[in-house]
Amino acid sequence: MDFATLKACKPHQFEEAADGYHKTHSMASQAREALERQITPPMRRKLKGEAAKKALNQLSELLADFQYVEVECGLMTGALNALAFDLRAVKKKLDAAIEDAEAEKLTVNADGSVSYPPGGDKGGNGKVPEGGKVIGRAKGAETGAPIDPAKDADDAADGLERQIANLNPNPNYGRAVQYANRIAQIVKEATGVDQRWARKLREYKADDDLVVSDSDWIDVKKDTSSARSGAKHYLDHIKHPPKGGSPDDIAKWWKGLSQDERDAYIALDAKKVGALDGLPAVVRDEANRTVLAEAHAEASQKLREFDESRPEPKKYEPKWDNQRQVPIDGEVQITLAWKAWDKERSELRKKLDPLEAIQGRFDQTGQGGLPEAYLLGFDAEGKGRAIVANGNPDTADHTAVYVPGTYSKLSGVEGDINRMTDLWRRSQREVPGQSVSTITWIGYDAPQSIVPEAMDESYAWDAAPTLNKFLDGLQAAQGGPEASHTTVIGHSYGSTVIGAASIKGHLAADDIVVAGSPGVLVEHADDLDTGKDHVWSQAAPFHKDQVPLGGKVAGLGRGDTFLEDLLPFGAVWGQNVPSDEDFGAHRMQTDAQSHTDYFRDGSVSQSNQAFVVTGKYDRVSHD
Repeated sequence: MDFATLKACKPHQFEEAADGYHKTHSMASQAREALERQITPPMRRKLKGEAAKKALNQLSELLADFQYVEVECGLMTGALNALAFDLRAVKKKLDAAIEDAEAEKLTVNADGSVSYPPGGDKGGNGKVPEGGKVIGRAKGAETGAPIDPAKDADDAADGLERQIANLNPNPNYGRAVQYANRIAQIVKEATGVDQRWARKLREYKADDDLVVSDSDWIDVKKDTSSARSGAKHYLDHIKHPPKGGSPDDIAKWWKGLSQDERDAYIALDAKKVGALDGLPAVVRDEANRTVLAEAHAEASQKLREFDESRPEPKKYEPKWDNQRQVPIDGEVQITLAWKAWDKERSELRKKLDPLEAIQGRFDQTGQGGLPEAYLLGFDAEGKGRAIVANGNPDTADHTAVYVPGTYSKLSGVEGDINRMTDLWRRSQREVPGQSVSTITWIGYDAPQSIVPEAMDESYAWDAAPTLNKFLDGLQAAQGGPEASHTTVIGHSYGSTVIGAASIKGHLAADDIVVAGSPGVLVEHADDLDTGKDHVWSQAAPFHKDQVPLGGKVAGLGRGDTFLEDLLPFGAVWGQNVPSDEDFGAHRMQTDAQSHTDYFRDGSVSQSNQAFVVTGKYDRVSHD
C-alpha cells in the first residue's frame, strides 16, 4: 500500500463485494430452509421405498452444501465489511491530514511528500528562505497496529528532526515535516490493514470440489476465528449485547441492530449468538447449526483418523486351561488388545453419536407430521448442552419445556429428544388448528450418580438461574406472557431444578408437571409460582418407583416438623414431595412401570401430560 493507492481507495467497493456475497448467503439460506421445511417434509410423509430413501439422502447432502455456502458467504460478507470499515477509518485519517496541510498552505504531492512555500525572515543576502519538499518518516509501530505516538515514537530520530526544523530559517519546513510524518504513519497503518486482510482473505478458500467434507467445516471454524480477531474494530463499532442484560434487554438490543449488523454477529460469532436468551428461534437455530456442524466435523474426523491409524486387532483368541496350559476346545475369549482398542474407539464414538442424533431429528421433519426442529442451544464442551425444539416456540399457541433429571447430558440427548417428539404428536392431536412446540432442555450440569450427587440440591440451585433465563427468553421472543400457554415438565431431579427456579426467581410458566419427583424444595404446591391449581404430579407406586421416597430421605422435599432437623438427610415424616396428598398438587393417573416409564408413547401418563400442555384440564384423569 502506498500513498497514491490509499488516496484512490474506495472502501465502498469492498462493501459492494460484500453485498454480492450476502445475496448468495441469502439465496443459500432460503434454499436450505425450503429444502428442510417445505420440500423434504411432504416427501417423508407421502413417499416410501428405496427410491424415495435415495432421493432424500441426496437432498440431505444438498442441504448440507447449501448450509456450507450460507456460512462461508456470511463469513466473507462480514470479513469484507470489516475490511471496508478499517480502510474507511484510515482513509478518513488521510483525508483529514491532507485537508489540514492544505489549510496551512502546504501541498501534498502524489507520492505523499509535502511541499512547503518560501517563508521566514530575509537572510543576509536579502532573500526570503526558499521552499522545498520533505518525505515523511513513519514511526516504529508494528505494521498494522493502531497508531500510538506515545509508545511508538523513536526518541532519537524525533529529537534530531526537531533540531533540524529549529535550525531551518523557513518555519514552513517544520510544519511540512509534521504533516509528511503524519501521512507516512497513516500509509503505514493502511499497509498493515491491507497486509492483514489480504492474508486472511487468501485463507478463506474452499476446496475445488463439490463435496463438503469434515476438513471444510474444520476450516470454517479456523477462518471464523481468524476473521473475528481481524474484525475487532468493526465489531466494536456495533452496539454490543448489554452485559448481564435480561432476555428482554437482549431482545431489544437485537431489534435495534441493522440487518447487516445482525448478519455480522451471526457470521463472526455464531456460538455467542446461539446462546443468547431472548433472540428469535430462527436466529439461534441458524447460529447453533453452524456450531453443531463444526463440532460434528471435528468428532467425525477424529474417529476417521483413529480408524485409519488403528486397525481393529484380533478380537477372539482361544481360552486356555490355566492349570494344564492348553486351549479349551471350542471356547474363545475377547483379547485384551481388542478391549483396549474398543474402549478408545467407543469414547470417540460417544462424542459423535449425540451430534448425529440431533441431526437425525432435523432429518425426521415431516415424518408422522413432525414439524421443523430448531436448535436453540448447543455446546459440545464438558457434559455438553443441547436445547432442541419441535416446532417454532416463538409462534406456538402451546409450549412445553422438558427438564430431564439425573444422568442427563449431551451423550443421552437422543432419548430425551424422542420423548418430546412423542409428546408433540400426542399434544398436537388435542388442538387441531393450533400449534404446539415441545422443547428438550439439556441446559444444566445434571447429577451423574444417585449417591451422592442426586442427593445434593446444589445442582438444582446452580441450574435455576439458567432455566429462568431460558424461560424468560422464550417469553421475550414470543411477545409476552400471554402469547403462549407454557408448561414446564420436570422428570426426576429435573423437577427439583424447576422448584429451585421457582424459588430463585419468577418462573415464566403457566403450568408445572413433575414425574417421579424426589422433591421440589418447597412444602406445598402453593409455594410454587404457578399456584397449586397449576401444579401436576405423576408418581408410580413405591414398588415401581422409589425415587419420591428417596428424595425425602435426601431432603429434596420440605417440611416443618422438628423431626426434620433431628434425623440425618432430612426425614421421611418431615418431608413433602409432589406425590404426597398434603403437598396439594393435582395427582394425575399414571401407568408407568418404572421410574423411566412416564413418557412412554401411547401411555396414560403421556396423555395426561398432553392434556396439561394443551390446557385441556378437564380431560386429565386423576389418581
